Amino acid sequence: MAYSYKSSISFGLVYIPVTLHACIKNNDISFNLIDKNTMSRIRYKKTCVDCDGREVKNEDIVKGYQYQDDSYVVLEDQDFEKIKSKKDKTIAIKQFVDIKSIDPVYFNKTYYVVPTGAEQAYSLLMGAMESKGMAGIAKAVLGTKDTLILLRVKDGKMLLNTLYFDDEVQESPAKSIKPVTSGKELELAQNLIENMIDDFDISSYKDEYREKLMSLIDSKISGKTLELPKETEQRHVGSLMDALIKSIEFSKQSNDEDKKETKTRASTKQPVRKSVSSKKSTASKTSKTKTTRKTAVGS
Repeated sequence: MAYSYKSSISFGLVYIPVTLHACIKNNDISFNLIDKNTMSRIRYKKTCVDCDGREVKNEDIVKGYQYQDDSYVVLEDQDFEKIKSKKDKTIAIKQFVDIKSIDPVYFNKTYYVVPTGAEQAYSLLMGAMESKGMAGIAKAVLGTKDTLILLRVKDGKMLLNTLYFDDEVQESPAKSIKPVTSGKELELAQNLIENMIDDFDISSYKDEYREKLMSLIDSKISGKTLELPKETEQRHVGSLMDALIKSIEFSKQSNDEDKKETKTRASTKQPVRKSVSSKKSTASKTSKTKTTRKTAVGS
């Protein structure tokens, strides 16, 4: 796996050279824009507003900051390089914090941290962080940007999360609503939650849209027609109480079906297929539940 950045971690006077490898790969399916008549790719030309359509070459394009109407100050590569320093490129741990104290809304990208030397110091830092249950907070320049960083240990590996700065996270537009603390509806909602509690298994969730899109592309290539199951319309109920009661009934019914399926597969020695209620996180059953059993409050 190619690394995204080459850097180093400083912990007091301890120095650990590392490389950062992206944890996440992009699974988006890309498309080209083409002319439907000639099936040729569409190409875009870079022109300026006052050039009467004249194409501008890449070497003539610079970065400009608009500080007032029609007025720009130009910044070049050497200008950006001036405000960086070698110290900025080092991931210098400033403090250690309980990771639970950081709201996940601040988490951005995740990288694997791989030592390229000083393995003993790397191992020592991991062990100390894990034994204390702490994560390290640092700042560094990744690429050209000043970046806020969190270092953490999980399953014997060190991970680096880039964080959003406080002024990048917007306030919620939702008005302040006090949670319900008593009443029959709360009891029903708690009952429904109890019926849906299960261990989280991320591998059971699939990108169903991507799978259907790939099936559609394959069918187009082979000249076949793709048939997809029709989705059942959402059921509406008259009140919140009715919605809760019916939702509990559906969850119990789904639990019973899962138990029968598990017993049948056990008797025939077939592997148990995870489902939404006995394994409520399973994506395929989740889709089925949404389409055939979805209950919502209607007006």
